Amino acid sequence: MLDASGPTKRRRRLSRSFDYTDAIAKVCEDVCFRVPELNHIDMSRVAVSFTQTRHSDPHGVFAAVTPLRFKDGAERTRHHGRDWKVQRCLRSDGGEYLYILYFFVPRFMELTFRDKLETIIHELYHISPDCNGDLRRFKGRCFMHGSSQKRYNAVVRTFVEKWLRRDPPPDIWDFLNLDYKEIVARFGGVHGTRIPMPKVIPVET
Repeated sequence: MLDASGPTKRRRRLSRSFDYTDAIAKVCEDVCFRVPELNHIDMSRVAVSFTQTRHSDPHGVFAAVTPLRFKDGAERTRHHGRDWKVQRCLRSDGGEYLYILYFFVPRFMELTFRDKLETIIHELYHISPDCNGDLRRFKGRCFMHGSSQKRYNAVVRTFVEKWLRRDPPPDIWDFLNLDYKEIVARFGGVHGTRIPMPKVIPVET
């Protein structure tokens, strides 16, 4: 079982620096509120974490959503004659997360404002319409993006435009205009929640 509540204590000690994962979580909440196609996402079931990269090279992964359930939200799957499950990840109040949204920093922080928004919404769009711990599944060989990733990305861009047209408060998203050095210069440092990648483990009988 993974406990996502631990970083809370560290946040108190680092109150003078900028909580990057908390800020991104607020952007996600606002996006899910203002974009009807993403209203199904319950952000109280989505943990936001960061993974530190060695450099800010623009090549590589910027973000990823990790589902904590299997197809159709099943808690178990059978493979090679055994039942398997994903490690549980709990909130500080004991509630259980269904997804972990990882951001790779500082690489993600060096993107443009627009690219950051598209990356955030790209990952949110992967969440199942049932928000049941599974991913959105398209028909065809590539269930993650459907028959055309260009079409997937085009849909994401329409969601970005829709959100911006609905005047989200600047105090929620303004930090996305800043890169790593600019955030450190303004706030004195950067911190956030770190959650280990959950493992798929055998079900004990």
